[in-house]
Amino acid sequence: MAGHTQNEITIAAPVDLVWEVTNDLENWPQLFSEYASVEILSREGPRTTFRLTMHPDENGTVWSWVSEREPDRDTLTVKARRVETGPFAHMDIHWAYEKVPAGTRMVWTQDFAMKPDAPVDDAWMTDNINRNSKVQMGLIRDRIEKIAAERGASAGPTG
Repeated sequence: MAGHTQNEITIAAPVDLVWEVTNDLENWPQLFSEYASVEILSREGPRTTFRLTMHPDENGTVWSWVSEREPDRDTLTVKARRVETGPFAHMDIHWAYEKVPAGTRMVWTQDFAMKPDAPVDDAWMTDNINRNSKVQMGLIRDRIEKIAAERGASAGPTG
């Protein structure tokens, strides 16, 4: 079995602003509540390799891994994958952005499989990612909408 999740949110802000803020990797610790730090390891064209470190979990464990992320501004998509997979056999992530009347629709799709010796299985991780994605997307929406309001950036026509 493999895991698959797809979560989306509409952000009342222009697509350019949503793209700018969500692809500013160095500021992810201020955007996501779960990340303590981001270390950029290399940039090669549009591809960035970076280390993400989370805040300690309820057991005091600090999780960290290396990912690769490649945004494509022309198609409003981002492809990412874990390079250091940890308990995952693989983790592939796709972000898509779409201009909609209410602002910007952002969709996160994750395809993964847990290693046989991982502490959790695909079903558990699917539920965990779905729960956490909703929380993080809500925080991101709120933070970007606040920035949009401060900048006087309109999401476009309403209604």
